[in-house]
This record gives sequence, C-alpha cells and structure tokens, in this order.
Amino acid sequence: MLSLVLNNKTSNDEKVKGESGEKTYPIWLLVNPKHPAVRHTIWTPVLSEIQDKVYREIHTRIDSTNIYVRNAVKDSGIVPKTLNWWGAEVDTEIEEFREIVLEYKPKILITFGAFPYEFIRRVFEIKPEKGPKSWGNSNLGNEFVKAIQNFDINKTNRIPLLRRVVESGKFIEEHNYFGENYFQYVGAKIADKIIQNKDSFKIWIE
Repeated sequence: MLSLVLNNKTSNDEKVKGESGEKTYPIWLLVNPKHPAVRHTIWTPVLSEIQDKVYREIHTRIDSTNIYVRNAVKDSGIVPKTLNWWGAEVDTEIEEFREIVLEYKPKILITFGAFPYEFIRRVFEIKPEKGPKSWGNSNLGNEFVKAIQNFDINKTNRIPLLRRVVESGKFIEEHNYFGENYFQYVGAKIADKIIQNKDSFKIWIE
C-alpha cells in the first residue's frame, strides 16, 4: 500500500515542480509544501482504510498510481503566517490552480490542514474568507462531515483532512473521533461515496 502512494511518479523533476500523478485522474490531493509528510502520515493510512472497505464491498481495488498530488503553492516561503496572512503571491497561485480545476474537474479534491483548505475555498470563491486560526481540528472535522453529507458526483467535492493526528508521541485526534479511529472514520466515509458512485470513477485496477 505504501508503495502505491509514495511512488506516485515522484521523480526529482516532479519534486521540484511540486506535483505528481495525472491531472486527468478524478482524485486530487492538495498539500502544504511545508508539510509534505502528510502523504505518508495521513494519506497512507486513510487510503488503506478506503481500499479495505472498497475491496470488502465491491471486490476490487483503486489503482492509486496516478492520483494527482500538488503543492498548494510552489514556494513554501509564501505560505501565509499569522502576521502576513495571504499576500499577493498566493492570490496568483489561486488563479493558476482555479484554471486547472475548471479544466480537469476532479471529482474529489482532498486537502490536509488549515492552509490548503482555505486555499481551496478561495479557489472556489467561497465567502467569507477565513483567517489562519479559523481551521483548527474541530472545525476541519465539521467541514469534513458537511463535505460528505453534501457529496455530489457532478461537481468537485472539497474534502478536508487533518494535517496532524499525532502530537508528542500521543494521538490527539486518532482515538475516539466520532467514536472511531480517525483514519477508519474518514476512510470509510470517503469509501462509501466512491462505492456509491463506482460507475462514475475510472479508477479501478483491471
């Protein structure tokens, strides 16, 4: 499973560009370039749960080789901080990303943590614009629930995941998240939507 996620065509050139995979793939991941480890610490266990439920229910697996992974901004130095929230350079990146989203229309766009989620809200011109302290784990969890409840296969579904589940060696959100392990919870919810719309996803291993 780990190889399916981390071998997303991550050549040295692609690492420099801050993207990998194929834009035509219906599942995209948007990452804060300051925290690239989320592909391993968050996405890998979530994808494992998705694959498990998909296999148990429809006896196939997702070919995750070409999942499109992209840094929200090319330069980690322009990632907003509390004191310089959202400079003009980030607005330029938003316009660029909006163009490719409108062109390729991914069905699922997963973000990790506060900055990528607010970035994608601004890509879709969702108001009001939020500040850096608006998207703590609790609020992101609520946004995840709403995204699942309002899932629509005919649009790009913005699904926020947490950036960090472990702190100081102890799980802060993994345990007892809505009564379940965090990774199991979000993985199962995403898998449900993929399974319900399986004929609309060209993502299956043949």
